[in-house]
Amino acid sequence: MPENTCKLLCAPMATLSHEAFRRVIEPFGGCDEYYTEMINAGSLLTRGPFEKYYLMNGPVPEKIVWQLTGNKTESLAAAAKIVSGLGGIGVDLNMGCSAPEIYKSGAGIAWMCKPQEETQTMVRSVKNILDQSAHEGHKTMRLSVKLRLGDENYTDDSFFRFVDMLACEGVERFVLHPRTKKEKYSRPPKWEYVERLALHFWGRGISVVLNGAVKDAASALAAMETAPHADGIMIARAAVQKPWIFAELQYPLKKTQETIVAGRNPDMPACRSIISSHTGTAIDLLQLGFDYLDALELYQPVEFWKTRAQRFFAYYCNNFSFAHYIQTQMLNAADIEDSRRCLAAYFDKVPEDRYLPAPFLFS
Repeated sequence: MPENTCKLLCAPMATLSHEAFRRVIEPFGGCDEYYTEMINAGSLLTRGPFEKYYLMNGPVPEKIVWQLTGNKTESLAAAAKIVSGLGGIGVDLNMGCSAPEIYKSGAGIAWMCKPQEETQTMVRSVKNILDQSAHEGHKTMRLSVKLRLGDENYTDDSFFRFVDMLACEGVERFVLHPRTKKEKYSRPPKWEYVERLALHFWGRGISVVLNGAVKDAASALAAMETAPHADGIMIARAAVQKPWIFAELQYPLKKTQETIVAGRNPDMPACRSIISSHTGTAIDLLQLGFDYLDALELYQPVEFWKTRAQRFFAYYCNNFSFAHYIQTQMLNAADIEDSRRCLAAYFDKVPEDRYLPAPFLFS
């Protein structure tokens, strides 16, 4: 992999990859691309009261990738038409979610298990919509697919025939989570398949991104050593635990550091959770938690506040010495204000946990 080309992407995560979450990541310098949480094509077309929140693209609309999920060609194509007029980088088709309810509905990884002709028709329909949108004067949108290796009975031949079909239909990027449909996170991902896929498409204008089990600098370097021809790394749960992880990874991955701490977007305020003193730079974990709760109130409907707070703090609290205790407190919080009280009470009891040294940040 040539120097300075490794892109860092924030993964699509249900109930997490929304504007409030992006607003706690971006002041640390952000990442190269933010994938939205799965947008259900059928639900989007009904124009229900909550759908507008899935289409919010702040604070950096130019970094957005719209991820669509669904089980019908017609609804996915129609949803692609809607989001293609909203700007951003592109549209991503979810073929990797293996949650039982998603798979059984015919969405997610089910598209890798259907007759190939059916999946081919769907992808072609979405690509035609994106091309038509560009012809009508909207921005040209990249088509990408996030996928796994397939079902348990996948073979190298079946996998590469499948991706070749997708490439022939206009897919320009593959984000590969190299596990099978049933493999859980306790099993190490097969990063070597990312390298094989990258080499398979080398020189053809198709990018390949590695997804899975990257949680810190050491694992990021190990991933890139295994897949040196990958164009980037997509990070999911580790970004929830550590919203600053993209800044943390920039130096070891030889990315430029000129944009750390509110440098990429001049409209973003300075990060309130970064504390600088003569002893160095630290992250104020209490302030960052408050910042997320504030953003939830501004950029998510009140009906979503509790569940999205619970999901975020289930990961974020792993930074704390007594993680299970505070996770339980945050899970049982009655509302946003109670969440603030629980968080403040924890740091009153364990003040040494509040500031996390962050030598990789520059103020």
